[in-house]
Amino acid sequence: MNVDSRARMLLSILVTLVLTVLPLPPVADVVRPAFLVLAVLYWSINAPRTGGIGLGFFAGLLLDVFQGPLLGEHALALALVAYIAVREHQRIRSKPLFQQALIVLPALLLYECVLFAIDGWTGHPVTSPLRWVHVLTGALIWPLVSVVMAYGSRRRG
Repeated sequence: MNVDSRARMLLSILVTLVLTVLPLPPVADVVRPAFLVLAVLYWSINAPRTGGIGLGFFAGLLLDVFQGPLLGEHALALALVAYIAVREHQRIRSKPLFQQALIVLPALLLYECVLFAIDGWTGHPVTSPLRWVHVLTGALIWPLVSVVMAYGSRRRG
């Protein structure tokens, strides 16, 4: 992976981190996809050696610092999701975007289940069913995210 690709990866992580922590009205906040998780998934699938478990862990730590939950909560969940994406990256990458979105849905669900379990174990349960809405919105916008993130990588031949 060249310097330009690494810069694109880091820039995308920073932009999606900002999109994830940006304050929104309550209605919009419920449907906001987990942009950072989608970016980590994208890089874990398309550049598994540079964007993978380490990227997921450090992106999760950044999210923990900005959002203020239990330190390491998002880091653990993102590292787990990144591990699965790296392990299955060849199978996922060979599918069309619609089928990739069907694979991303359980990955986002796993991410949210890990957070749900940690929240429950630490005595901070969020039991609202609206907690799960962003799993669906993330899977729905996966094709768009994938196309936007891939922009520029195929220009050079």
